[in-house]
Amino acid sequence: MSNPLTLVAGGAGFIGSHLVLRLLDQDHEVICLDNLQTSRPSNLSLLQGRPGFRFVEADIVNPLPTAVTGEAGRLTRIYNLACAASPPQYQADPEHTMLTNVVGTNHLLRLAEKSGARLLLTSTSEVYGDPEVHPQQEDYRGAVNCTGPRACYDEGKRAAEALAFDYARMGRAEVRVARIFNTYGPHMNPDDGRVVSNLICQALSDEDITLYGDGSQTRSFCYVSDMVDALTALMESDGDGLAPVNVGNPVELTVAELAERVVAMTGTRNRIVYRPLPQDDPRRRRPDITRARALLGWEPRVGLAEGLEKTCAWFARELAREPESLAAE
Repeated sequence: MSNPLTLVAGGAGFIGSHLVLRLLDQDHEVICLDNLQTSRPSNLSLLQGRPGFRFVEADIVNPLPTAVTGEAGRLTRIYNLACAASPPQYQADPEHTMLTNVVGTNHLLRLAEKSGARLLLTSTSEVYGDPEVHPQQEDYRGAVNCTGPRACYDEGKRAAEALAFDYARMGRAEVRVARIFNTYGPHMNPDDGRVVSNLICQALSDEDITLYGDGSQTRSFCYVSDMVDALTALMESDGDGLAPVNVGNPVELTVAELAERVVAMTGTRNRIVYRPLPQDDPRRRRPDITRARALLGWEPRVGLAEGLEKTCAWFARELAREPESLAAE
């Protein structure tokens, strides 16, 4: 009897590559579907050659290739992680970001309907916008600027959730929806514009450490292995799947406090400079994970000190690589 076949869209990305590795370790066969728009080739090289792994380069905005649709009879699980997730990346091509979330998600939902596979959509804490309720519970409807520069991602994810739940309500597909809060760890792009990668790479290089606003805005940071634990648990969870689930670490700290920890951990003497806060940047963000605890028996296990130490060590190795190797990426 063959092993379970799982499709991971966005499987060469930051979280996606960790998820694929976990599934392969659990003897799944995995098709990794990725357009490599924001993925690092080094992430893909970690996966290629592993037994049960197949890579298909394609964009879910377009009709899915036969290398994927031809396996509909064997697919049992579909994870949708396919979308640029940091503001500089998703704002670089806002049309593509919106279409990835809406058209691309619909393509994968139709595949789930055809194959009978369960689909997990990775949504985002961005659906809460700049929240007026704190911490954020799943029944909070958010404060999103639907015409601002972040709307391509925020509203795209909200539309993707609506599609997923409509398919589920109509009995067309079995779905799960995870609302992911800030996640960090190895396999991140050094230049992806996220606060953890920015601070660590600047601290490890001869660069000023950049804080936006006065650094008082808060975030809650989840280490990537905890995130993969949550996603796999949610995918296999019982129930009708008709409710989103917050996934993140509820420990909240200011961005300035995060910078202080990175400075202390790396021993950098680089100066801290302040830049204007981007439009619609959330002032506070912290997940209420009551639902995840009750439904999945899940909560983060990796503390910030341990996670930052592992992430700093990984970035130090990456930044020490040959310049030609980094330039190739």
